[in-house]
Amino acid sequence: MQGALTTPAEMERTYIATDDHHSLFYRELRIRLQAAGVNLTDTEAGSTATFSVLYDDTAQRVLSVSARNVPTEYEVYYTIQYAIDGGGARLLEPQTLTGTRDYTYDETEVLGKAHEEKLLRDAIVKDLVRIVLKQVSTL
Repeated sequence: MQGALTTPAEMERTYIATDDHHSLFYRELRIRLQAAGVNLTDTEAGSTATFSVLYDDTAQRVLSVSARNVPTEYEVYYTIQYAIDGGGARLLEPQTLTGTRDYTYDETEVLGKAHEEKLLRDAIVKDLVRIVLKQVSTL
């Protein structure tokens, strides 16, 4: 982890509210919060703060096509929206972040490009979590 995360006292025991416990963002956020010493709870009742993941979506879109109308460049994007409540008050109003990366596509290298897309998506998630944790440390 790059740099230590300082969290407000309200986030000592945090519950992460999300509809998707298998998303890349949720999993990376859990890992990074735990590494920073935040105790994550399984229920909202036992928490001092609630980190709400309001929106968590990823996909890709075509950026350019060849003369034969075959995609030659894609953009991978990941969008999250989140808010933090604690101590009976809203600590952080809903924030929306989107990370993007683009890559060239070659239909003769489908497996390699699928792997590249996964690596790009993972890198986007790490960047988003880093930005979120930086915001949390300023609360």
